[in-house]
Amino acid sequence: MTMDLRQAFAGLLTLSMFMMLGNMIKKDHFDSTDVNIPATAVGQYGAVGVTGQSLATVSHLSKGHLEGLKPCWNPPASKEAKQTNGFVTFSLTNGPEYHLSQVADAVVIARYLGATLVIPDIKGSKPGYKMNFGEIYDVDKFINSLDRLVEVTKTRPPQASNGKVPLARVPKRVSEHYIVTKIQPIFKSTGVIKIESYFPSVNVTMVAEKKNMDSFACEAMFGSLQLQPEMQEVADSMIRKLKTWSQNLNGEFVAVDLNTEVLDKMGCNRRGDTGKKMCYQAQEVGQFLNKIGLSQETAIYVTQPRWHADLDALRDIFPKTFTKENVMPSAKKGKFLNSESSEFEKAIDFYICSQSDVFVPSAPGLWYENVAGVRIGSGKTQILVPDETESASASPSDYISPYVSQKNHFAYSCFCEHPAKTL
Repeated sequence: MTMDLRQAFAGLLTLSMFMMLGNMIKKDHFDSTDVNIPATAVGQYGAVGVTGQSLATVSHLSKGHLEGLKPCWNPPASKEAKQTNGFVTFSLTNGPEYHLSQVADAVVIARYLGATLVIPDIKGSKPGYKMNFGEIYDVDKFINSLDRLVEVTKTRPPQASNGKVPLARVPKRVSEHYIVTKIQPIFKSTGVIKIESYFPSVNVTMVAEKKNMDSFACEAMFGSLQLQPEMQEVADSMIRKLKTWSQNLNGEFVAVDLNTEVLDKMGCNRRGDTGKKMCYQAQEVGQFLNKIGLSQETAIYVTQPRWHADLDALRDIFPKTFTKENVMPSAKKGKFLNSESSEFEKAIDFYICSQSDVFVPSAPGLWYENVAGVRIGSGKTQILVPDETESASASPSDYISPYVSQKNHFAYSCFCEHPAKTL
């Protein structure tokens, strides 16, 4: 009889958890802003108890908030005409959080101009350092994914080799009007153009005229970039290891975008217009995760490149806190961890943040925005935004990202429950 009562009580708890998730509470955490910032750490901790009930609540975050979402586009039956009108070239820069938008802009422009898209190179963080696209991303899958949108070539046009290609700077999620007035005149006179995306500090992307181009941007942004096979296996092996190490209810792990150098530059004591903190350091992230009842046996993956003393405060709360140097297979560290470029590490971090059971951004910016977009597309909407507010009954559902609770992310125009739109 005692066991039956316990089972009945557990059933009631589970039902109440699903009801909480169905009624998300909006918090004024850092929201959809185009501030180009990642995340980081500092501090010490005073212990707070964790209950089995709150652990169960966290475990239910991965249950189907957006299961069944489908792309809102269908690929066109074929390209209207063989695209031989010239070439669009571009480079991927600044890291994977920028690459998604840069590819989307390039595809939209090439499609509109009827041009062939040249596979980009990748500019590293060090001046003058370049990588081939195939060192990080799968070339064949990139070409195949765009096959019915634009022509794609691996061969650079002669003008590009001679350094005589005119450069056009384009705002993130470039509009048709901008292409017609700023890019098309140059392209018509030269037959080749290099584009360079920039990211305005003010969000000017939600303009009605862009709707005609959104379907192309969606497919390019969420369907074209995949890690090259060796990197993919390394990242997947790290995810498997983190799940094994996480001794909570369902073997779930949390990825936290947290970089001490960036947060030190931001000054995390600053507050935005709403009075909320602009970013959260390691101790504050740990206290937040503890407040919502995360098991202390949960594995925490932090994007910090190497262990930093500021992370000690987070590990004091969650002993299974790791950076990539703890998780990456030893045989692969020489190539991907000790490289002269950080591009390998950032690409793996982005993938793990996109695939983790729970994602926690510690600051606003493109990393948070584009990781959220990828997660929304795959149904992994358990994105928790830290908050310093004290609460005796804090629930994870109270801290779901506004990108999800308000459905105000661009990805919601790409992935939906409505019939697919034909390009």
